Amino acid sequence: MQIGIAIGDLRGPAGAAELLHQAREAAAAGFATAWVSQGFGWDAMVALAAVGHVEGLRFGTAVVPVPQRHPLVLAGQALSVQAVTGNRLTLGVGAGIGAMVGPVFGLATDRPARRMREYLTLLNPLLRGESVVHQGETLTAVGSVAVPGARAPSVVVAALGPAMLRVARELADGTVTWLTGPRTLAGHIVPRLGDGKRVIAGLPVCVTADEAGVRARIAETFAMAAIANEYRAGFDREGVAGAGDVAVVGDEDAVAGQLKRLHDAGVTEFWAAPYGSVAEQERTSRVLAEIA
Repeated sequence: MQIGIAIGDLRGPAGAAELLHQAREAAAAGFATAWVSQGFGWDAMVALAAVGHVEGLRFGTAVVPVPQRHPLVLAGQALSVQAVTGNRLTLGVGAGIGAMVGPVFGLATDRPARRMREYLTLLNPLLRGESVVHQGETLTAVGSVAVPGARAPSVVVAALGPAMLRVARELADGTVTWLTGPRTLAGHIVPRLGDGKRVIAGLPVCVTADEAGVRARIAETFAMAAIANEYRAGFDREGVAGAGDVAVVGDEDAVAGQLKRLHDAGVTEFWAAPYGSVAEQERTSRVLAEIA
């Protein structure tokens, strides 16, 4: 199981210099991939372009919500990042959180798996440099994108429900998850994806002697996830209350044991989001680098 690390907003506010510092530290420590999430701060694609010259590191998005980006737009952005990074991008995409996509952006949230299927039938050929002429149920797209030197990146889909996992199996290289526990990964996600697919799991991580206290802090930090339908379904399947229960937390041995459980669940790549103060994150990153 490869180990990558989150950089940027998920670890707290980060300016351009700090973002670059985190990417350089990730490369120096030997992490496989630097992952950037899309929220209401850094644009994930711009962030990766900004640090894409850092050598010895792959890059990934976890994830870019597709309702806000037309396939032609995202294809152009992804291929641009490929050109900057020397074709080291994994493009993680998702349907977005319904409570944000609808109320915040005014976009449709019904039939997310069906929408994702149509989206990927356009995005995949566009990433290969092919032209599309499409007027479908939810999307219209006519055109192509070309960026010299850029190859189609690996595409993975945020998937938890059976319908979205079927889309990930049929139209992508695998799945990328956030706040999904090992029981759900082993018993639900991995079997539905099938052999040969990438299973990329992300969780908050903190190496600490105060396991109970840190888990309580994580639960508070990510409290919105406990009421978002998309995450709530995963927590219920895992049999836990929220993010604090699935996070990787404890001393060095405990963290190593929890990572082994993820490996045994069938996770092919783990991306860690170091949690806590600067000192806590630095300690966590050191321990993860030793394990990696």
